[in-house]
Amino acid sequence: MIKLGINMEFVRHHDMSFANGVKKAAEIGYEYVEPMVHLGRELLSEAEYFHSVSMYNDPLFIKEICDGNNIKMSGLSSHTPLCKPEISVEYLKQAIRFAAEMGVYVVNTDEGPKPDWTTEEMDYVLMKYTLTEAAKVAGRHGVVIGLEPHQQYSKTPEGLDSIYNLVKSSSIGINFDTGNSYLAGGSDVYEWLERVKSRLVHLHAKDISMKQSNAERGKVTGTPVGCACGDGVVDWKRIIGIVKSTGKDIVFSVECGTIDQAVRSFEHLSKLL
Repeated sequence: MIKLGINMEFVRHHDMSFANGVKKAAEIGYEYVEPMVHLGRELLSEAEYFHSVSMYNDPLFIKEICDGNNIKMSGLSSHTPLCKPEISVEYLKQAIRFAAEMGVYVVNTDEGPKPDWTTEEMDYVLMKYTLTEAAKVAGRHGVVIGLEPHQQYSKTPEGLDSIYNLVKSSSIGINFDTGNSYLAGGSDVYEWLERVKSRLVHLHAKDISMKQSNAERGKVTGTPVGCACGDGVVDWKRIIGIVKSTGKDIVFSVECGTIDQAVRSFEHLSKLL
């Protein structure tokens, strides 16, 4: 089955708190949200002007907010630079434990920006170290790490596979991002999804406007959010067909930039489903 969820980025430009963002997602009709988590404390989310959740909070308090709005969590947006283990190892391990305590079993990440002084060979050693440490914790907690195409090495199917294959673990899967894979420009989105569908654990449903496509395709490796699903270049009927063929339960976590786009995305995808 395919379920509809939304990444909390849809309320970022509306200066809304996590709790208010969850309430808005439920009002639109989404069944799932994908919270973004951070370490420590920062001003905007503490003042309830930003949707990110601190992992210093009680995870069951976060779950209570979702439960109170009849919303489930599809996964955590826990993106961290895998080539920088001084940041990513402890962050990912904490995100995994935080997710497991809430009953969430996917944590999503991408390779992140690389250090400006390392070689490609060094980067792969560092990524293997990070993913090995994180996968051990994920395995103990029954959580899966969803690797997403974004940044320098994962912008092609071969590049994403090269990171995925660094660690042989059932605790590592693919979080496919339709927008990032399209903007990278070197591969057919649908062929790429077919290639990874047996490893798919989560999907970022991100559409790309024709304007952004003309300006950026082949020049960037991804984008934070896209336009409303159905307003851009992605063939959602085709995407749905490929995902349905997996026989898995997968959440489409919409990544768009405004509440209005979230509404239009929900309406478009609901009709197709």
